[in-house]
Amino acid sequence: RVQLHRTDIVSPAGFDLVTHLTNHTIQNIERRGKRIVFTLEDENRFYIHLGMSGRLTVESPAAAVVKHTHLILELTTAKPNGRMQLRFRDPRRFGGVFWLGKDDPGGDMGPEPLSVGADELAAKLKKTNRFIKSALLDQKLIAGLGNIYVDEALHASGIYPKTRADRLKTDQVKKLVTAIKTVLNRALRHRGSTLRDFVDGDGLEGAFQKLHRVYDREKKSCLKCKTPIRRIVLGGRSTHYCPACQPRH
Repeated sequence: RVQLHRTDIVSPAGFDLVTHLTNHTIQNIERRGKRIVFTLEDENRFYIHLGMSGRLTVESPAAAVVKHTHLILELTTAKPNGRMQLRFRDPRRFGGVFWLGKDDPGGDMGPEPLSVGADELAAKLKKTNRFIKSALLDQKLIAGLGNIYVDEALHASGIYPKTRADRLKTDQVKKLVTAIKTVLNRALRHRGSTLRDFVDGDGLEGAFQKLHRVYDREKKSCLKCKTPIRRIVLGGRSTHYCPACQPRH
């Protein structure tokens, strides 16, 4: 069964999500960029994007429904009499549920950051003269990187955030790719960063925010060289860097 408490979280507008999900089976769940993609047994697909404040959690049917819970999927599991609910809650409503049908969920997205190669990323960066910070946030250039992890990866690779993407040298791109994968894998081991809203599927907060080296550490000492961390705004996004570890050339 499906409980949809707000129809304006569904895209395309007016789509009858309840009818298309009720009595169907979830065959597969995967991540593509920042999208959590569900495949049904009839090969139709939809994805949930958490936006800024979204949570997708597994709950007992007996658990109290918290305010701003917009979608509840009532599921029967493989276990005998096994029942659970998958709940989507999003107070700020920057996220949503997007119906794909049988279309490719990643056709407009770049390569995955955990599998991208240095040559592949270098070729994409050569095509844009944007600041490297802004380029890495473009989901069509590389999928799945967010503001926190771009700042952390740029610091780990020693790259100034306002460096033009098309002017990065080969060795810089190699360091950047290694840094991206290292930062993301480290964050995964610590269940992500919880600054305000984020929890995992079990409702647990992440702990990686305790290990940030630059993000949200303005004026605090760089953990590598003790230089105060600086904050600037690029493309409307807070950007944190160390002026000594990430020199401007």
